[in-house]
Amino acid sequence: MTPGAGNDAPPPAPPSDAPEPGGGRRFTFPSALTVLVLVTLVVWALAFVLPAGTYVRTAAGRPVQGSYHRTPSGRTFPERLGDLFLSPVNGLYGIKDATTGLVGPDLTGALYGSAGVFLFVLAIGAFITVVFATGALDRGIGRLAHRLRDRGALLIAGVMAVFSLLGTVEGFAEETLGFYSLIVPLMLALGFDRLVATGTIILGAGIGVLCSTVNPFATGVASSAAEVSLGDGIALRVAMWLVLTAVTTAYVIRYARRVRADPDRSLCGFLAGDRAHAQTAPDAAEPPPLTRLHTTVLVTVALLFTFMIFSVIPWSGALTGRADAPPYAWELDWSFPQLAAMFLVGAVLVGLLARMGEPRLSATFVQGAADFLSPALVIVLARGVTVIMNNARVTDTVLHSIEGVVSGTPSALFGVIVFLVNLPLAFLIPSTSGHATLAMPILAPLADFAGVTRPVVVTAWQAASGWMNLWVPTTAVIMGGVSLAKVGYDTYLRFVAPLLALLFVLICAFVALGAVVS
Repeated sequence: MTPGAGNDAPPPAPPSDAPEPGGGRRFTFPSALTVLVLVTLVVWALAFVLPAGTYVRTAAGRPVQGSYHRTPSGRTFPERLGDLFLSPVNGLYGIKDATTGLVGPDLTGALYGSAGVFLFVLAIGAFITVVFATGALDRGIGRLAHRLRDRGALLIAGVMAVFSLLGTVEGFAEETLGFYSLIVPLMLALGFDRLVATGTIILGAGIGVLCSTVNPFATGVASSAAEVSLGDGIALRVAMWLVLTAVTTAYVIRYARRVRADPDRSLCGFLAGDRAHAQTAPDAAEPPPLTRLHTTVLVTVALLFTFMIFSVIPWSGALTGRADAPPYAWELDWSFPQLAAMFLVGAVLVGLLARMGEPRLSATFVQGAADFLSPALVIVLARGVTVIMNNARVTDTVLHSIEGVVSGTPSALFGVIVFLVNLPLAFLIPSTSGHATLAMPILAPLADFAGVTRPVVVTAWQAASGWMNLWVPTTAVIMGGVSLAKVGYDTYLRFVAPLLALLFVLICAFVALGAVVS
């Protein structure tokens, strides 16, 4: 499972549950599911205190600025208790009544729950798992690393570019944990230290997730919650991805060259035997070559993700610059139902190409969906929280409380504010998907008040989530990665701190620019 899929896997557990010296047990940050259960209870309790109110809305459902007014919630205590009890169910397939605005599983109206996104997460989980089961992606990266084994800077750049590309299109990050056994010896053999390998892996994939372009678990979930297309705002996100990936790669290469020129400048030092491996990379055993099957699978994966990008971009608006431009006849305007179906078919297609056989393909398919059940449930729970707020009629009250802050705010400053507001939320809710589902119903309408397009809010939100996930100790990618590389977490923080500061400034500049030109 990837962080893009929700960062729902807890950090690697300590080797035992024995009490630590001093009699206490080591604190473990709760999982995203537990955090959201607690959030559900807190929000349900606060709904009794917050006054109910609503905005006048346009035909498109957008709130009209300045139209907020108090209204009685009309919910009795038993009804509120029922909302709490049914919140996960409503989060999956709750229906919003067009007349009353209430959400319930047995009402008549439009789907309010996240059933479409839920199925999409399971579908892409099955697809990714089937792809990894073929061994094509692992073999391809292994071949790339070996081919560049005697060109250190090019090896770092090549691996980071591949990891970043996979991160920006499908949230590739936790899968990188399997590559430490390959990358660490290679980097040591080239005269680098373990931090170079750690930075190449964590920062390569992490910067791709931070600058997600069509990552279904970050951009996709957030766009759905913000009620915009997955392809809206993709130009800004691509520009961010290119620039920030280049900056991050240059940062790691600069440190690597410094360490090779003067090993005493290594922040992590060298373990016994590390230096003995230096300069042996040219003699490393060559991985088996890509078979015709591996090549076919990799091409199929590339074509599927390319087609996904094509299918979700609103081409008429992107090419004409007008949001109200009529769609071209060849535009697909696909969303989660069509994408879910595509990846379900894609998983079967890859399995057939790999000649897995029906038993293995079925088992792998089901296992992949099962592995992604956790982030899918996180989305459902987060959506259930918004149902509680909706039925208690306090969503607009919270929105109104922030309206005064952003009203009259310059567009550039608004984009930066959205980025800053989401930083603590990303720490408290380490699930990318859950964070998006919970925050977007509040943040997206703020863009309407500030005169900024909603895709800018999506970009600012995912940048905040991605920036935090480059260093917070609540993710398996960070804690598992430094553990596998045998690098201290505090040492990793010292290594990455200057880059984090630089990325912070660049992100603020990009979201400010996006808000101004949107």
